[in-house]
Amino acid sequence: MGRRWVFLIGLVGAVWLLGSGHGGQQPPVTAAQRCFCQVSGYLDDCTCDVETIDRFNNYRLFPRLQKLLESDYFRYYKVNLKRPCPFWNDISQCGRRDCAVRPCQSDEVPDGIKSASYKYSEVANNLIEECEQAERLGAVDESLSEETQKAVLQWTKHDDSSDNFCEADDIQSPDAEYVDLLLNPERYTGYKGPDAWKIWNVIYEENCFKPQTIKRPLSPLASGQGKSEETWLEKKWGHNITEFQQRFDGILTEGEGPRRLKNLYFLYLIELRALSKVVPFFERPDFQLFTGNKVHDAEKKMLLLEILHEIKSFPLHFDENSFFAGDKKEANKLKEDFRLHFRNISRIMDCVGCFKCRLWGKLQIQGLGTALKILFSEKLIANMPESGPSYEFHLTRQEIVSLFNAFGRISTSVKELENFRNLLQNIH
Repeated sequence: MGRRWVFLIGLVGAVWLLGSGHGGQQPPVTAAQRCFCQVSGYLDDCTCDVETIDRFNNYRLFPRLQKLLESDYFRYYKVNLKRPCPFWNDISQCGRRDCAVRPCQSDEVPDGIKSASYKYSEVANNLIEECEQAERLGAVDESLSEETQKAVLQWTKHDDSSDNFCEADDIQSPDAEYVDLLLNPERYTGYKGPDAWKIWNVIYEENCFKPQTIKRPLSPLASGQGKSEETWLEKKWGHNITEFQQRFDGILTEGEGPRRLKNLYFLYLIELRALSKVVPFFERPDFQLFTGNKVHDAEKKMLLLEILHEIKSFPLHFDENSFFAGDKKEANKLKEDFRLHFRNISRIMDCVGCFKCRLWGKLQIQGLGTALKILFSEKLIANMPESGPSYEFHLTRQEIVSLFNAFGRISTSVKELENFRNLLQNIH
């Protein structure tokens, strides 16, 4: 199955660490090159090398991807941050300002997005709003055409099927609110200590495909975790070289740090491969990035397709079939194992006491789960009709937004690695 699947679930933590760099310029504690001494050349189990990924991401993909994620379709994400934790009751809510999430007011969200959560054609765009008022999409208004009713019922059946890797929020709940991701960026919030460790402990100890020898990255006893809250309050946003070394230096992490960075590249390849596989879904003429502004929507779909074709042209995509090797029964068992673990982790996110961490945790888990859903649905994607409703394979707007924003965080992390390399090389 390949040893790197062992780390798949825990990889999101490395994305958070790099994408939410907390500031403060302190003297380095180790030699500059120790963080990257093992992060070069070919990745285990893959034919791709780190240097090729850096060039492709940092100079060909990253700028256009960021432009896409700033558009209205991708910046608004509907989330329920009030769902109770299903595993324990003693949750301490983070009272820090940086932990807070500012939801959108009703008039701040484009009308097309508010009324188009499940719309994928002009016909559906005009008719499906009535369905969203029902408790579930299965309650279809009889005024809808027979074709649209059938499509809605098929989508509902699909969304409840075993193809989904996450337990998604009920976005029809009164507690679900739109959040502007650009106004609530992922950053270090100061959320740490026993409560945060409890979350990671459940993820690593109970839900990871991993050997027991893996060192968990966020233990309160680990290096750099004993700082007081007052110390963090003095920080400013920026690149914290000392913290980077404490997380990824080979000696300080007992060899685990550079491995984490290589695993980050592996996660990049997973989601990159999923995006290359799902191109036919977005190429269909019926699909549109609907916000209500036709000119804007057409421009952004064109940009989306440019990015996807660029991704498809990447020369060193890994062959995911090698990871799903074995007979059909074994492959189905692997898929079910992944699905159950990811659904469980998506529920654990409701136990995170920092709302901003909960928001981005939910989004990134759903994004990674959507990528796995795509990789396990290759035949369904290949059999989609060129136009009309796609009954067998379907992505909701929530899945699309989370898929691209989660990949955007990984892309940002890869770009940040280049920044840290340059900073470390300038230290003598």
